[in-house]
Amino acid sequence: MTRKNFTPNVSRSQDFNNFLSAQSLPVPSLQPIHDWFDIQGWEPLPFQSQTWEAYLEGRSGLIQVPTGSGKTFAAVMGPIARMLQQKPAQKGIQLLYITPLRALSRDLALAIREPIEAMKWPIRVGTRNGDSSSSERSRQLKSPPEILVTTPESLTLLLSNPKAEDLFAALDTVVLDEWHELMGSKRGSQTELCLSWLRQHRPSLQTWAISATIGNLEQACRHALGTEGKPLIVGGAPVRVTEIHSILPDSIDGFPWAGHLGLRMYEELVARLNPGVSTLLFTNTRNQSERWHQCLRFACPEMDDALALHHSAIDRSEREAIEAAVKAGSIRWVVCTSSLDLGVDFQPVEQVVQIGSPKNLARLLQRAGRSAHLPGGTSQVLFMPTNALELLELSAVRRGLGEGLVEQRKPPMAPLDVLLQHLTSLACGPGLEPETSYDAVRSSAAYADLGRDDWDWCLKFLEQGGDCLGAYPRYRKLEWDGESERFRVREKAIARLHRLNVGTITAAPSITVRFVRGAVLGLVEETFIGQLKPKDVFFFSGRQLEFVRLRDMTAYVKISTRKSRTVPAWAGGQMALSDLLTHHLRCEVDRAGRGELDTPELKALEPLFARQQDLSVLPRIDQLLIETCRTREGTHLYAYPFEGRFVHEGIGFLWASRLTRIERGTITVSVNDYGFELLAPKGYPMAELIEDFSDQLLDHSHLERDLKNALNLSELQRRRFRAIAQIAGLMNRGFPGSSKSTGQLQISASLLFDVFSRHEPQNRLLQQAQREVLEEQLELSRLEAALQRAARQEWLHAQTPRPSPLAFPLLVERLNNRMSNESVLERVQRMKDEAFRREE
Repeated sequence: MTRKNFTPNVSRSQDFNNFLSAQSLPVPSLQPIHDWFDIQGWEPLPFQSQTWEAYLEGRSGLIQVPTGSGKTFAAVMGPIARMLQQKPAQKGIQLLYITPLRALSRDLALAIREPIEAMKWPIRVGTRNGDSSSSERSRQLKSPPEILVTTPESLTLLLSNPKAEDLFAALDTVVLDEWHELMGSKRGSQTELCLSWLRQHRPSLQTWAISATIGNLEQACRHALGTEGKPLIVGGAPVRVTEIHSILPDSIDGFPWAGHLGLRMYEELVARLNPGVSTLLFTNTRNQSERWHQCLRFACPEMDDALALHHSAIDRSEREAIEAAVKAGSIRWVVCTSSLDLGVDFQPVEQVVQIGSPKNLARLLQRAGRSAHLPGGTSQVLFMPTNALELLELSAVRRGLGEGLVEQRKPPMAPLDVLLQHLTSLACGPGLEPETSYDAVRSSAAYADLGRDDWDWCLKFLEQGGDCLGAYPRYRKLEWDGESERFRVREKAIARLHRLNVGTITAAPSITVRFVRGAVLGLVEETFIGQLKPKDVFFFSGRQLEFVRLRDMTAYVKISTRKSRTVPAWAGGQMALSDLLTHHLRCEVDRAGRGELDTPELKALEPLFARQQDLSVLPRIDQLLIETCRTREGTHLYAYPFEGRFVHEGIGFLWASRLTRIERGTITVSVNDYGFELLAPKGYPMAELIEDFSDQLLDHSHLERDLKNALNLSELQRRRFRAIAQIAGLMNRGFPGSSKSTGQLQISASLLFDVFSRHEPQNRLLQQAQREVLEEQLELSRLEAALQRAARQEWLHAQTPRPSPLAFPLLVERLNNRMSNESVLERVQRMKDEAFRREE
């Protein structure tokens, strides 16, 4: 994979800086902007001045500077300067500011209003998202503000309005905030399609994307700005320093396992926290954030009023109150998830704690930027490992950041489910012109290679229901209007359902958690509530709650004094190491094998490395370590490619399938980010097969076919199809007050999947589901590269008397998924005691 340096290329702005220094006065049209900066006692940074000048010259581009450098003012002040020059002033939306999070909308609107209100400029700023009231939305349609801050979903809904062409008739500029966050998902594709329609109707439209952390700048720029024109990339902001300090355990034994350090080290974490220092404590999952908040409440009762919990499942009003209290300084510690990753401006925050590995360099940089959120600030990050081997990951993170590298974001290419939704939106609104819309869609980078066959299939699918669904009126959505020569949605019920289900974020139906007499607390998944009985106690939103009853998709609860460890779990909780970080991880293991323990984390792991060397070996970067051993459970194989969880899952099942074709047997697979385990019955000749058939195990000539044989690909495809069908509008959650349950959605999706599989096996949405499973879920390209790398490496086969330290976390991973009357903690402790006794 090509990797690009994260440090912005300042040379692009050098000519403009020289030009600025030669001028005695600022550009006349920018005088109001400079006046406001003077009042604030600020001097515009070179990248801000360059962006304003380029904008006034009619250019589009991408701004990549560190978090907290003043990107928002760089992007909006040029358009504001142009608005102030207009005589007479134009009416309607002139600047559209698109942000990925509703929480960001509030902060951005406040930041943009600040100079406008201070200088009494005749410009109105509005926000429009899922939290906006119906009265506010109606008012905006009647009298649009000059600047509108919105989300991709709300923009799509605006395009589904019959007056969309009039609404955007005066639009000059679109700003894409946090583009790195949107670009790598279908929300980015959705945004690109919306922009393609806007550019079709406003050919002179200027687009500026904002990004803090992205490795593939040129590709990001092209996807934001479309396939035409020559974009400008602006950098050169003051470099932000990120200082990382880690909490190291007093001692590490030779048998680490997931969770071994985790909550048990809360005393060390508390000792490093200062009640007077505003701190964000980031976890990777909502479940983990609930547990750590509970732990800190127990450990620091004196901080109860100054400690808060923030994640996306908590009710919006409570999240807003927490954000306001952090800015005011009344809340000092916040346990949070990615809900606070992005550009919410928390200037009082002085320290960030990362609990567990970030798994991704860009994610850590983004979170670090929440502290010292100002140009040239120094971000302070305290790392709290939840697993001894995560210290290896932190050492790899240090090395990656030191080299100035950051991950690339891979955009989806031509997802047809998003296109079907977009076309339906246009047909609900101003109407769909087939020929001009095809050209507009192909002007977006995501759909630049969209073939005519795929386009015609989409139109036929929406107009006639395709080859299978023509007998059902609800799937024949489009009707041809000969008078306007456009497709339209004439059935009001179809249009209403479409607007209610717009979006590309799919998740299990949520249950509202509400006090019997009182406020809404937030949302949990239906599957979790389905496991509870009345009077059961669980921990959610920082409170001990007793479940009372479930009625109309609402779980009624009350405060309980009884203690419980039950915490809601949400789907999608597992994260894998990025490909960039796995490269550095392999390098760290190589250094440990050579005895070069040159970081605090590697030095702390020295006892673990020593025990690994005693039982087996530490592989070098050009070696693949395979360990085999026999225990009471059976015959074990442990392999350590250090490629990340999802890649190991694919390789593990692939090897299990290939081994059982050679020698029949039942093989169980468990994986983590460092390797995978294959467990076969006693007597299975694992060691012999590894020695004799290594070439077959590493063969990648028919990888896709072999993966289909190794995995239940049809079931994976069926699950993926459920989300695709929902985005494409084939199934919906129903009207408000009559939402469908998870079971109903699963039945609807499965029925459609079976119908297409039997009667239209070449259905484009079926093909998309298979492609997404292979490319996104199984990461086929990374898996193939891993097999090719393993084929070039020296094969180290170590036959060990028992599982080594590297194998121990894999063993525990499997135990976590097994039912037993003995807790995982008790079983792990028993195995560790047995291992120490054998050594003695």
